[in-house]
Parts: sequence; structure tokens; C-alpha cells
Amino acid sequence: MSLLTRIVPALLACCLSLSGHADSPGRHGDCPVLDLSDDTARQHLMDHVCYHTASPGDPGHEARSPDQLPENFAWTPANGHDLVFSHTESVYWIHLHVWNGGDPHRLWYLKLDYPLLDEVSFWQTGPDGYRSSMITGDQYPFASRQVNYRYFLLPLALASQEQRQVTIRVHSSGALNVPLALETPEEVIASSNHLTLTHGLFYGALVIFAAFNLLLFFSSGTPYYFHNAFYMAAMGLFLFAMGGFSNQYFWPESAHFANLAIPISLTLCALAMTLFGRSFLEVQADTLPATTLTTLAWFCLGFLALTFILPYSKSILLNTVLALTVIASLLVVAAIRWRQGYPPAVWYLLSWIVMLAGALVYALAAFGYLADFLARESLMQATIGGQVVLLNYALVQRWRLLNEKLLQMEHQARTELEFKVHERTAQLRSTMHELERANRKLAALSLNDALTGLHNRRHMDAALPELCAESRRTGQPLSLALIDADRFKAINDTWGHAFGDVCLQRIAEVLQRHAKRPRDVAIRFGGEEFALLLPGTDAQGARQLCEHILADLRHLIVATPDRAGLTLTMSAGVAQLVPGEAPESLFQRADEALYQAKSSGRDRVCVAALALSD
Repeated sequence: MSLLTRIVPALLACCLSLSGHADSPGRHGDCPVLDLSDDTARQHLMDHVCYHTASPGDPGHEARSPDQLPENFAWTPANGHDLVFSHTESVYWIHLHVWNGGDPHRLWYLKLDYPLLDEVSFWQTGPDGYRSSMITGDQYPFASRQVNYRYFLLPLALASQEQRQVTIRVHSSGALNVPLALETPEEVIASSNHLTLTHGLFYGALVIFAAFNLLLFFSSGTPYYFHNAFYMAAMGLFLFAMGGFSNQYFWPESAHFANLAIPISLTLCALAMTLFGRSFLEVQADTLPATTLTTLAWFCLGFLALTFILPYSKSILLNTVLALTVIASLLVVAAIRWRQGYPPAVWYLLSWIVMLAGALVYALAAFGYLADFLARESLMQATIGGQVVLLNYALVQRWRLLNEKLLQMEHQARTELEFKVHERTAQLRSTMHELERANRKLAALSLNDALTGLHNRRHMDAALPELCAESRRTGQPLSLALIDADRFKAINDTWGHAFGDVCLQRIAEVLQRHAKRPRDVAIRFGGEEFALLLPGTDAQGARQLCEHILADLRHLIVATPDRAGLTLTMSAGVAQLVPGEAPESLFQRADEALYQAKSSGRDRVCVAALALSD
């Protein structure tokens, strides 16, 4: 704004205020009265706003309330322009005269759509002596606001024909944007819903992309996926803080950290950009681009430390310059890598061109050189959205390039190895056949008894739990019979162990002859001890089978070494699995039944009583 446009309205304000129009129903000083019931007038709010810039030394600079302002205070009409000021130590006073020209008592909200203001004070005064005030800003706890909203809302409730003087005092260590609007509650809700949808889509997309890149990092271990996730998270946090959400949701009671979070998150963004650019562009070590990016990374860490020391106005300016420098440097490095024949660099370059343009506009708005901060915020979100899409497309192109290289290497390796593989195929097949036969033999030896050909104890230990589980699942009965040769020690002592082995083989033949169903299992699990696993057979059926075996043995005569004949007898114990019973319990009950058969005179079958289930 030129010097002339500041001086002329100020002189007019003084003249009109002395002419007695201060209390006229249409004007207050040089500020026309705004009829809140007139929608068109509310849309041209800035035509009714006056302001005063109070530099250090000005009486208005030290004033803390409208009562402390001098009577000849010069107001400057805004003339329809938004109030935007760059970094300054001045205090800004804003004046608005409103009245309700309609009939009913109604409520409106004076909305200030810029959350990054240190101190914002509102006063309302009426002709009847009514007065209220609200002192807030991001130097105060968030609860100091009358409405829980990231922007500043001042409720204006006026009866019919009631007038109200609204005075605003603004002071901030950074740039000043004072975008004012007068809206009904319905309009506030509608605009809030629209912004909620926009911000929800934007931040939700950032979270999804960041989480996706983080998962890619954990699954592949590729650093640039982590750096990309870090960048999107830091950028989201920066915009969250700039938009006032962090102050509202993250640290509403910490006014100091609400300001500190903005330069911190901006420095983290610059660091993430640098790390991601170096890893994605595959910058070779000991080159000028690598040295430049490494230096910028250390600068980011240094500026991050300075953020906790320097005042906000200086740290945000330095960190903004650092972030723009990082973006410009990455543009140059990407262009170099593109010229060197690295295809993904072109998409990376496009993404940072978009980012640089949006960041410059957003920075100019944030530092008070452009009006309409809300539009610039939306432009920045669109810019970052486009950049994220381009960056992830660049990642896809890089993955495709790596995949093509991998396929080429695989094809080359396959070509080199094909001849060798062809030569050794016959030898390998022969070796595999021999190994397969050896494995079959080994499996048979490990699960079968070498003397009798029956299954051994190892097979029983593996099969019994499986059959018990199957019986519980299907409801089919399962019986276990333990069979032991009577007085076998005397046979070994009399005719020797060789003859004892012959007897065991004859017993095995009898068992195999009677346990002939496909799923019946005959087992020698130690010495003269044998077992039968009988799925689908209850205790009565198992008893009958054992009695047939014992009867068959009584008619079997084995020739002894001294040409005499020997008749073998055996004792058997039978147990049937009950619901909920463990394999160990089933074996123990069958063993107890065998002991009962032995103690009852041998050469007989005893059935264990049913056990109670757990």
C-alpha cells in the first residue's frame, strides 16, 4: 500500500470524526456501519473495516484496551482490501461498527481465518453500556477461545436495531494475515464441514502414503522408502501446525510449544527432503552433489538445535530459507542425475518443480506478502498432493528400472548356467534316485523293527497321538492292546537268544495274520512286548481279536534246538479310548490290564475299565 493511500484515509477519518458522525446510524468515523442482516453487506465486510498501525512509540502500541486509545486515534479504512502485513513489531488495531437492521434477535460470528497470531484481543461495546472481551492467540492456552475452533471466532448476538462497536487488537512476532469474515452459524458450520472434508482427505492420504512407504521399508529394507515416509510425516506435521490443528489437538495447554512446533517441523521437512533425495537419486559418494546434500543435512540438524534458542520470528525465517535452499538444491541434483541417464530423476524433478512453486506462494502468504491465506493453504495442500503422487510414481519407475535390471541379470545368469546345468542333470538325477532309495530305507529302518518287520516304538509314539486325535474328532472308537510273551526269559535262558529271536518272529507272523485290516497296526515296542493299534474297534472287538491271537499261538509249535516242540503263550491287556483321554492315560490303562492278565495266571486277555474323562 502506498504512502498516499495511507495518509489520505487517515486525514478523512480525523475530519469525519470531528464532524459529529461518530454516533450516526450509518457511519462511525470513516468506517461505515455494517448491517448484519444484509447478506450482501456481510460479503463486503472489508468495506466497513478500519485499522490503525501502531509502531513502537505510537500511543496505540502500548495500549492494552480500547479505553487506553487517545481520542484523536486515526483509523484508516481498509477499502475492501484484506489486512496483510509482513514481519513487524507494530501493533494493529481493527475497528468495526455493526448493527442488526432486522427484526429478530440473531447470532453471527466474526471469524479471523489465520491461526498463527500471538495475541488477538476482541472487545464488543454497545450504546447501552454492554461490553465483553476475549483475549486469546497462540501465546495463550487454547481454552482462552470462546469457541473450540482452530481459527478465531467472536460471537455477536444482537437484538433487533441493536448496535455494537467491535475492536480488535493484534500483535504477533511473525507476519500478520487478518482475513475477516462475518458469517451466520449455518455458514460457519457449512464452511467448517467443507474444510473438514478437504483436510481429512489430504491428511488421510498423507498418512496412507507414509504408512505404505514404511511397510515397503520394513519388507525390503530400502532406505529411501523410510525417508519418503519420514518426509510425508514431517510435511503433514508442519501443515498441521500451520493450520492451527496442532495447537487445537496436540498441545492446547502449551502455548510455547505451539509456536515452536512450526519451525521444528519445517526443519524436519528439510532434513527428510535431503535424505530422501540423496537415497532416491543414488548420488555417488565423493561427488559435489553428495557433498552438497550432506552439508545441507548437517545444516538441518544445526538449524534444528538453533530453533530451541532463537526467537520464533528469526527461526521461522531462517528455516524457511533453509527449506527453499534444500528444494532448489534437490532440483539441481535431480537435473544432473537426469542428464547422467537416470530415468526416474525426471519424475523426481517434476515433483520438486511443483513443490517449489507451491512453497514459494505459501511462504509469501505466510510472511504477509500475499492475501487470502486460506486459498494459499489449499494451494499448498494441492501442491503437496501432486508432489506425493509424482514422487510415488517416481518410486514405481525406479522399481520398474531395478526390476528390468534384475531380469537382465537373471537372464544372463540363466544363459551362463544353462550349459552347466544340462551337463550335470543326468548325474543329479542319478544321485537323487539313490538318495531317495536311501531315504526310504532309512525311514523304514527308523520306523520298523529289524527282527520282526513290525513297526517299532518310534512309530507307535508318533501314531498313537494322531489316532487319539482322530478318534476324538470323528467319534469312532480306538482300542490299544498290549501283548506280552509269557515266561520268555526262561526260553532265552534255556535255548539262547537266537532261539528267542525265532520265537519272536513266529509271534510277529501270528500278529500280522490277525491284524489284517488296512488301518490295524502291529508293533513290537521292546523285547517280547507287542502292541496293536486298532482304530474303529471298540474294547469288545479288541478282546475278541486278542483271544483269537492267543488261541492261534496255543496251536503253534516251535521246534527247539534239541528237536523238542515248544508251545508259546501270551497275555494281553486291552483299553478303549474314552472322550477327553490323553494317549498316555490310554497306554497306562492298557498296561494295567496286561499286568492284571499276568497276575491272573497268564495266557488270557483282560480289558481295562473305562476311565472318567477330565
